[in-house]
Order: sequence, then structure tokens, then C-alpha cells
Amino acid sequence: MADFSDSILSKAATMEIPINNNGEPGTLPEDDSLEQDLQQVMVSGPNLNETSIVSGGYGGPAGGIIPTSSIKGPAIRFNPEYLDRRRAPALGPGDLRMKSRGVNIPQSQSASRITKQADQHPGSMHHSASSSALAAEEVSRGVAVEKLDSVKKWGINTYKCTKQLFSERFGRGSRTVDLELEAQIDVLRETKHKYENILRLATALTSHFHNMVETQQALGDTFADLSQKSPELQDEFGYNAETQKLLCKNGESLLGAINFFVSSINTLVNKTMEDTLMTIKQYENARLEFDAYRSDLEELSLGPRDAAAMVRIEMAQQEYQIHRDKYERLRSDVTIKLKFLEENKVKVMHKQLLLFHNAISAYFAGNQQQLEQTLIQFNVKLKPPGSDKPSWLEEQ
Repeated sequence: MADFSDSILSKAATMEIPINNNGEPGTLPEDDSLEQDLQQVMVSGPNLNETSIVSGGYGGPAGGIIPTSSIKGPAIRFNPEYLDRRRAPALGPGDLRMKSRGVNIPQSQSASRITKQADQHPGSMHHSASSSALAAEEVSRGVAVEKLDSVKKWGINTYKCTKQLFSERFGRGSRTVDLELEAQIDVLRETKHKYENILRLATALTSHFHNMVETQQALGDTFADLSQKSPELQDEFGYNAETQKLLCKNGESLLGAINFFVSSINTLVNKTMEDTLMTIKQYENARLEFDAYRSDLEELSLGPRDAAAMVRIEMAQQEYQIHRDKYERLRSDVTIKLKFLEENKVKVMHKQLLLFHNAISAYFAGNQQQLEQTLIQFNVKLKPPGSDKPSWLEEQ
């Protein structure tokens, strides 16, 4: 084997390689195995520092010997397929022995060995990529199944509730009624409607009274200006200016009391009552669902009792129990909220109605001291003049 490798290397170093017209090396008259070995030697690229001479083929005379020190470019033909390899093939025991003796392994044998290893152990080479792809596929399938189940449950529930609603409207189906609770809910809705009317009127009163106070202030300023410019009517204009200024001050106090009244009523109507009505709406939806599944269970109970029907009855019984528990829980929540709402409403309205009465009475009676005392009693803080107007920086 050593003699064979030495003969190959000696031929590669001394033999003449014919060149075609297009500059490519021509074929040699030797057998195919020798040609493959020579091509492998050319691809592998011998070390020029260890080889003293290389045969021609670079533009010199055929058969001429070129010293290695005079070669400016590569001494071998560039093979792009060699650089495109991503990893070196694994060598077997026989290949290692041949490598140690200086014999290069043909590329065709290496490629066949890689193919054989891939056929024998396909999982080891593609395990990572296949496992990640399977994991992503499983996650996508799980999300799709979950969404499909959600849409399916929503569709079934909507169909049952719509059927129950039409049955109740046309008098064909029965509905669960809590007479006491329904009466309290009707009272709450009526009370909210009346309080909204109070809020609307009080807001209008605030707007009109605010315009009146501004008019009194402008009138007082005009009287004061004319008092200085009309000596013959200075006292008369001065009296009226003082009166309008006093009325304007008392009007601002009354306006603060009315604003406090409007704010409290707005909180009671649009927050406290609205929160209770939202819970009532959830309770009514739960009642409709409960009646829908109750009617479904009753219809199945009146049908045949074969094995498939018993399975459907059992599933309907479970759904019925779930919606019954939900209905009972929301009914309890509505009862508690209605109780606390009534207590809060009485407490708030008692304070606000007393404030409104005392402030209005003191203002129109001209009792400035009582008006100020009323504001202190109910902890009403007046806004400084001009606080509602934006500053000159905000206007820029």
C-alpha cells in the first residue's frame, strides 16, 4: 500500500498534464481509479512548502519545470465544491489507517459512507429539527381545538337562550320568577328614572344661576365705574354697586351648594345605581340561561330512555346544575346590592336635600350668615374665582 501511494504522489509531481484549448486540463490515458486519485490530490491541495516542483499547465512550456519560488498564484485549480462542504465526513477504522499512510480517501467513498450513516441512523441527524417542528405543530393544534370548542359552546348556548327567549315572548315556555326580587328591581329602575330627572333639572338650574351671577357681577362693575365718573349720581350708583356685589357673593355661595348637590346626585345615579343595574343585567342573563337548560333537560326527560338518550340526559343534568348555581349566586348578589343601595340612597339624599333646602332658603331670605353656616355644616368648599378658566399658559 505504501508503494502504491508513493507512486501516485511521484506521478502527480512529475507527470505532464495536457492542456486543452480552453485552458482546462485534459484527460490522461490511465485508468479511472488513477484519475480519481489525481483529482483528489488536486482538490486537497498539496503544501507548496514541502513540494519542490509542480508540473506545468500555467502558461509555461509543456513539460517545463517551474520552481516553487516563482509561482505567484495558486499552484492548483480552484474547486468550489470543496469549499461548499459543511462538515467533514466521519472516517472509519480502515480510513484512518489509509490516512496515516498518506493515502487520500476518494470523495465518492465518503459521500456513500455519509448516505449509509444517514440511512442507518436517520433520527440522530434530524432529531432536533423534527422535535421542534412537532412541538410547534402540537401547540398550533391545541390552540385551534380550544378556539373551536369555545365557538361551539358559544353557538349552542346562544341557540338555547334564543329559543327560550322566543318561547317566553310567545307564551309557549315557562320562566323562573322571584316576585319579591322582581318588584325591587322595578322600583330601582323607576327611582333611577326619577333621579335622572332631578339631576337634569338641577344641572339646568346651575347653568341659569351661573349666568345670573355673572350678569350681576358685570352690572355691579358698571355701577361702580359710573359712580366714579358721575359726581351728581355718585351715591346712587355706589349703593347699587354694593348691592350687586353682595348678591354676587351670596350667589357664588349658593352656586357652590348647588354644584355639590348635583355632583352627589350624579354619583348616586350614574355610578352606584348603575353598578347595581349591571349586576341585575347579569342576573337576568343567568336566569335566561338557567331556564333554557332547564327546558332542555325537561324535553330530554320526556323522550326515550335508550343508552344514547341517557348519556344526553346526564350531560344536560350537569349543564343544568352549572347554570343553576350561577343563577343562585347572582340572585344572592343582587339581593345584597339592592339592600346596600337602599341604605346608601337614604343616607345620601337626606344630607343633600337638607343642604339644598337650607342654602336656597338662606339665599333668598338674604341671610348671608346662615348661608355661610350651611356651607360650613355640610363641608362645601367654594372654588376660588376664575379657577374654572384655563390659565394664560394653557391658552397659548
